[in-house]
Amino acid sequence: MSRRRIHLAAHFPGVNNTTVWTDPAAGSQIDFSSFEHFARTAERGFFDYLFLAEGLRLREHRGRLHDLDVAGRPNTLAILTALAAVTEHIGLVGTLNTTFNEPYELARQLGTLDLLSNGRAGWNAVTSSDAFHGANFRRGGYLDHADRYVRASEFAALSKALWSSWRDDAITADAETGEFLRDDAIARVRHESRLFDVDAVFDVPRSPQGRPVIVQAGDSPDGRDFATQHADVIFSLHTEFADAQQFYCDVKGRLAAHGRDEDSLKILPAATFVLGDTAAEARERSREIALAQVRPQTAITYLEQIWNRDFSGYDADGPLPDVEPDTGVETAQGFAGRHAAIRARVDQLRAQAAAEKLSIRELVIRLTAKHTFVGTPEHVASEIDRYVQERATDGFTVVGHVTPHGLDEFADRVVPLLQERGSYRRSYDEGATLHGLLGLPPVAQEAAAR
Repeated sequence: MSRRRIHLAAHFPGVNNTTVWTDPAAGSQIDFSSFEHFARTAERGFFDYLFLAEGLRLREHRGRLHDLDVAGRPNTLAILTALAAVTEHIGLVGTLNTTFNEPYELARQLGTLDLLSNGRAGWNAVTSSDAFHGANFRRGGYLDHADRYVRASEFAALSKALWSSWRDDAITADAETGEFLRDDAIARVRHESRLFDVDAVFDVPRSPQGRPVIVQAGDSPDGRDFATQHADVIFSLHTEFADAQQFYCDVKGRLAAHGRDEDSLKILPAATFVLGDTAAEARERSREIALAQVRPQTAITYLEQIWNRDFSGYDADGPLPDVEPDTGVETAQGFAGRHAAIRARVDQLRAQAAAEKLSIRELVIRLTAKHTFVGTPEHVASEIDRYVQERATDGFTVVGHVTPHGLDEFADRVVPLLQERGSYRRSYDEGATLHGLLGLPPVAQEAAAR
């Protein structure tokens, strides 16, 4: 029986408190040299693709930028386009929002990247409905929360129709006959709904892979339905083995309703790692890294976002505040109407802290800085392989904690062990597109939903 192939993506750090910018080994999160080093390391490790997260606004708390983020978010498409010129094989995936973009223009930008990179582009399609991010755009926070996946689904269907509107053999460029395009080379795309009204002749030919790979990161029922209808990859948060198996079974089980099979959608959860020469050394490193990721102010800020109260007078190494949350105004976690959800979350955190005897900081470490794989390289390789062979995942999106060298140790010490197991590639197939690297089926011509 053949072994299942492990698929790996590489997440460039710099969003949330994963990144330890205070580490002596940390470099710039905005210099191109950092992105280039990261991309070359991922390609050296034969990863399927590198992945850039994106935030449309630096997060604030009580009017101040806080240390959950590294400040500075250069434009995703600009970075990926530059990286296409210094890499040869690895896929290039960026996070781009379906709420604050328009289908034609975004499809054109991604289609251009896909064409220029010879079929290596991917799009992590995310949604947003909050006024905090919307304040950067003239529509503000107009989109109802319930409509975010309605818009996203139409956005994805329309984008796919635009990418598919060119025939693969559209360009003849026959100097003798004077024909450059076939008569039926490009199909006009018409789409009219309450959200979009498009009548377009797309101006970017199809790439060797047909269209960019679509990645999706939502976990709600609507998010799962969107993924099984439109996505090629899911970037999930399910990393505990039993939970990951359950998620895998649920999502893959939804595919048949859309005429898809198990291999047409890959599930690659985010995974952090800490290596050591011994298990004890790895555990100690993990604790040191977690403490650097969750500094006292980070822990206090995390609670303040949920409680919507000022906890600046509390000790991060002390117990949770014995006060009720203020649910009367909009908070960073949601809207005023979500009183019950906020209170339920507070109750859940109190119960966890009490059961495990955790301080504020220890609780936030559990919630935001618990490392997925901790141990020797042999242990980590074994666990990654187990998850894939036993159908808990198709692989992982690997997240390091230092920019730009966070992937180096994984590529040098874990990847060779995965190769020895016979479940990870030893080279790239020449001319492979991102669809090909992921083992996805060929892209069919896709029409817009009307």
